[in-house]
Amino acid sequence: MDTLARKLRECCRGRVLLLGLGNDLFGDDGFGVRLAEQVAGAVRDSSVLQAVVAGASPERFVSERGSWDNVIFADAVEMGQRPGSATILDASAIRARFPQVSTHKLSLGVLARYVESQGRARAWLLGVQPQTVAPGTPLSPPVASAVRALASAVTAQAGQSSSSRSAGQ
Repeated sequence: MDTLARKLRECCRGRVLLLGLGNDLFGDDGFGVRLAEQVAGAVRDSSVLQAVVAGASPERFVSERGSWDNVIFADAVEMGQRPGSATILDASAIRARFPQVSTHKLSLGVLARYVESQGRARAWLLGVQPQTVAPGTPLSPPVASAVRALASAVTAQAGQSSSSRSAGQ
């Protein structure tokens, strides 16, 4: 968990765009969507953190111009761990793990490369192990718990980033 907390602090520095990926009609595949909704509700007027429900088309949002320091893709990711377990991957790890094949129109590896080629933003994947992606099911209890914990952690980290930026000005 220490590594997860350290990486979360790193990817929440500066101005952050969180893109919630997935399809909430397929159980835990809705993890990213639900996370983005919760974060957006908590930071409505933030100039430091913006959360967007990107669904199955994140490519529509990565080209939006903004001076982001970090772009976080939040998605359900099969990683052979306990349901609700979270991981954070940087762009090189995303490209290694998701080079071309994806349930999204473009792979996360291609999107991460694009984000980083456009300027100073770093790309990250905040992934959670799903329990079920069966059609018509809600989030499983472990993934719903992960959404609450990660939404709280992301907004707290972004708040600390904002406070430290304000103190330095």
